[in-house]
Amino acid sequence: MRGEVLHYDEDQGFGFITGADGNRYTFTRENLRRQTAMPNGTAVEFQPGGGQARDVFSIAAATAPPAAADPSIKAAPAQASVPPAAAPSPAQHFGRSSEIAEPGDLWGYFWRGVTQNYFNFAGRARRKEYWGYCLFWTVCLLIIGGIGLYTDMDMGGFDSDISGAITVGLCGTFLLATLLPSLGMIVRRLHDIGLSGWLCLLILIPTIGSLIILVFALIPTQARENQWGPVPAGVRI
Repeated sequence: MRGEVLHYDEDQGFGFITGADGNRYTFTRENLRRQTAMPNGTAVEFQPGGGQARDVFSIAAATAPPAAADPSIKAAPAQASVPPAAAPSPAQHFGRSSEIAEPGDLWGYFWRGVTQNYFNFAGRARRKEYWGYCLFWTVCLLIIGGIGLYTDMDMGGFDSDISGAITVGLCGTFLLATLLPSLGMIVRRLHDIGLSGWLCLLILIPTIGSLIILVFALIPTQARENQWGPVPAGVRI
């Protein structure tokens, strides 16, 4: 797969690549097929797998030797160097410019959370994205609960042995359906402030766990690139 190097720290031997599929992959010095410099914006080929890029090599580095090997075609590289100069145009389909566009409203964050980011536990989520998701998650739950209550009362459900069965069923189905995207949102919010996503397990602690997650959700975005990706689009640094 083709992609573009978002960032590579030669001292740490760790970096990020955005693939042609729009996903972000991590890679280390050991994943490089050739020990060459990987400046930001370098076009590369790699083998994706499990969110990691393997057998990474620079496309420019792979094509350079044939041009320099034959002195008789020395004049050709001068003209052939024009296409690489135009390479930034296709590269614009990768990287920050190719990330999913910021929604125009808070509803967009919720809709993206339950569709495109349903199984997404990687990357970062800014405060606006997190609270936009929480707002409309709560609104949807109240609407579904209201529909259940109205149906139960209309059908006399509260007078039966199984009181409020439709309300419980609808709300339970909604909670199960949004469990994964909600956990993913918490994990990405923790990544955004530089913390491990495993801290989302604190929510299992009665009462205090939810309060700790609430405090984490209020912390501003980490105003620099971290190991989970660049600063989310739309955040003022």
